[in-house]
Amino acid sequence: MIKTFNYLFVTFFGIGTIRYAPGTITSLITAVLLFSLFHILNFSNNVILLFLIIVFLYSFHAVAEYIKGNENKDPKEVVIDEVIGQSIPIYLFEIAHGSEKSSQEAMLFYIYIFLLFRFFDIKKPFPINIFDKNFKNSFGVIIDDVIAGFYVVLTLIVFMIIKSRFFT
Repeated sequence: MIKTFNYLFVTFFGIGTIRYAPGTITSLITAVLLFSLFHILNFSNNVILLFLIIVFLYSFHAVAEYIKGNENKDPKEVVIDEVIGQSIPIYLFEIAHGSEKSSQEAMLFYIYIFLLFRFFDIKKPFPINIFDKNFKNSFGVIIDDVIAGFYVVLTLIVFMIIKSRFFT
C-alpha cells in the first residue's frame, strides 16, 4: 500500500505518466490548483504553507524509495519536484502581495511564473545544472527544481525593480 501511495505521490496522481511533457502539464496543473486554493476556495496562507512543507519533506523519502532499484535516477514520470518548484514562486507571490491584487492580476503573474519556471527547469542554468548532473538521488531530483523556483522569484524581483525605477 505504501508503495502505491509513493507511486501516486511522485507521479502526482499519475500525471507524470502522461506521454508528452509531463513536467509542463504538472506545472500547469499545480498553478491552477494553487490559484484555486488562494483565489476561489480562499484557503489560509498558513494552511497552504503547511501542506507545501509536508509535500516537500515527504518528497525526499518518496522519490528515494521510487528510484531505489531504478537505473535512471531522475525518471521523467517523477514530477513531484515540478509541483514543489512551481509552488515556491507562486506561494511567495501570494504572501508578498497579500490581498491587494485582483484575481485577474494574480492570473497574469501565475502565467509569468509558469513560463519562467518551465524556462529555468528546462534550460537548467548554473547552479541548477550542477545539482542535476552531480546528485543522482532524491536530493538532486528535487533541489534543481527548488533552485529553478527561486530563479523565478529573483527574475520577478528584478523585473519589478526595473519597472518601478524606469516605467512608473
